[in-house]
Amino acid sequence: MKTNIRGRHILVVEDIIDTGLTIKKIDKHLRQKKPASLTTFALLEKPERRKVDFQVDYIGFKIPNVFVEGYGLDWDQFGRFNQDIFVGPVKPNHR
Repeated sequence: MKTNIRGRHILVVEDIIDTGLTIKKIDKHLRQKKPASLTTFALLEKPERRKVDFQVDYIGFKIPNVFVEGYGLDWDQFGRFNQDIFVGPVKPNHR
């Protein structure tokens, strides 16, 4: 299904932004569709992992370069359904 977003106010909600590559690509793609406004929100941001310049409009929490899972965040489909966000080492060893 394709939705015409021309002239509409768009809010992009991301779980986590680290390198910035994905959100920058999404932002570029959506701006080509001529929305009235385009705002970005991320629950978590890892500024030290940033590879591209992109300014997120709203950030829930800035976190260091640590592994996080739970509340929809996962590692290889593991931990996604935890009701809390768990912080651990950068290289998870669940398996």
